[in-house]
Amino acid sequence: MTLVNGTEEAAEELNKKPKSDGSDALESVIMHVGEMGLYQKLLFAMMAPFGIFFAFVYFVQMFITATPQRHWCRVPELEHLDMEVRRNLTTPIIGDEWEKCLMYDTNWTEVLINMTAPITANLIPCRDGLEFELGDIPYHTVVSERSWVCEKASYAPIAQATFFAGSTVGGILFGWIADFYGRVPALVGANIFAFVGSVATIYTTSLWDFIISRFIVGMSYDTIFMAMYILALEYVGPRHRTWVANISIAIYFGGGCLMLPWIALAVGDWKKLLWYTSLPYLIVVFVPFIVPESARWLASRGRVHQAVKVLKRFEKVNGTTIPQDVLDDFIVSASQTRQNKQESIKTVFKSGPLRRMMFLMVMAYMACAIIFDGLVRMSEGLGLDFFITFTLTSATEIPSVTLLALVLDRWGRRNLVCGPLIISGTLCFIAAFVPRGIPQVSLAIMARFMINMAYNSAMQWCTELLPTAVRASGSSLIHVSGYVATFVSPFVVFSERIWRSLPLLILSVIAMTAAVFGFMLPETKGRPMPQTIEEGERIVRSYTLCGSTPVDETEADNDKEKALDTLALT
Repeated sequence: MTLVNGTEEAAEELNKKPKSDGSDALESVIMHVGEMGLYQKLLFAMMAPFGIFFAFVYFVQMFITATPQRHWCRVPELEHLDMEVRRNLTTPIIGDEWEKCLMYDTNWTEVLINMTAPITANLIPCRDGLEFELGDIPYHTVVSERSWVCEKASYAPIAQATFFAGSTVGGILFGWIADFYGRVPALVGANIFAFVGSVATIYTTSLWDFIISRFIVGMSYDTIFMAMYILALEYVGPRHRTWVANISIAIYFGGGCLMLPWIALAVGDWKKLLWYTSLPYLIVVFVPFIVPESARWLASRGRVHQAVKVLKRFEKVNGTTIPQDVLDDFIVSASQTRQNKQESIKTVFKSGPLRRMMFLMVMAYMACAIIFDGLVRMSEGLGLDFFITFTLTSATEIPSVTLLALVLDRWGRRNLVCGPLIISGTLCFIAAFVPRGIPQVSLAIMARFMINMAYNSAMQWCTELLPTAVRASGSSLIHVSGYVATFVSPFVVFSERIWRSLPLLILSVIAMTAAVFGFMLPETKGRPMPQTIEEGERIVRSYTLCGSTPVDETEADNDKEKALDTLALT
């Protein structure tokens, strides 16, 4: 049967039976092709490298810009001496600490004769660079190699801030590409940007080319995994969506976090570390040949024939059969709900219900980002080795997200965003008034565990709330709001200088406020993803706590009747 004939016959049939919207029709197709068949399991496996890359892109900068804590001024005349002797002769002791950025202004030939530190000499800034003891960080980083300490100590934070600036631009750019050109092109483009930026970083010689390279890498962050994440979620049935969404993050992203510090230690060189973590990005060139484009996206752009071809491939791999009437229903529904080519994220902001939903989602997501990043920055109080501390902190990701996968479909998205936010806020409030050390650190780690759950719930929630035509760009915009929020968290931590308890109190207030915003959003547990703007509006109107009375389905039926009449005339 040709697509045209199938459409005409389906149109006649659909006039005789109850109407279904675009998302219901596609969900019906997925039910018959298999909610979690072999092809979907292969897609889940294909998420693995991109989940690991997600961790590498974000966290590798911590390992290439790590600062060895013990460093002092270099004195060429003393380089033949043992390291401990050099430091004792050249470095003043101020209080109980070795001075890191000042040296004695003296005649070093006389010091060599007497072998006594000239403690009465004036102190001056380092003249011939610095020396680093590679103890806590047992390899040279860009900081130790280029002496980005003392008056250049701001260089590494500037480079990291530039990475997040790149994430903001890249999130918007690749979100737009994903919605207008497809999920696969966005995934390929983001990984290529990550590779180019990472390799360019290796060959930089100054601050400016370094931050430009990190900006390019930052542009890939989020889309390097989220394009594949969205694509996979659009193919699995509602019953499996939660565990696919969360276990992929727990195992792949969490596993990447646990691997990275030990890869860095094994490699022992920041340039080699970038090579070893960047070359794998190139496997993305095989993606167009093995990863199918999203049938939801194809249908939303009016490319129904290609969507059917993809579904037929699923049918073949899964060993299932889609009944012809179900496929015809999808063809007609997709044809009559296809989106205008000019439709973009602007459409969301023109719609009152979706605009309100986006505002509330952005507020909740920004709060999760600030609390997560703030707790990460404050967790340095554990007082352990840098690599062990990073590993322990990252290890909270796997149990928290695994637990989330087990309960998210039982308790719902709203409860598992707002509930953990309230608990995290309460723990931060208590931690603000307990003694420093083990009591405060323990409460902070528990708060981090809860915010992991809220953060990942919010990530899946926003994907399920947004219509297909703007899902990628809308998700990117929400995630970009999180990157913007991370610019604030260092200042939250810095507020400790005003009052010791202030950072934790600020995080507590943010968590409680975000929970209120979250309770105003609609629950999506067990519901099909909205295919059109109209379906998204109906979900917001019908299922929010503050929304209007449930919308009569007559409106949707009338829209479809008009579309079928139009089809019959064409």
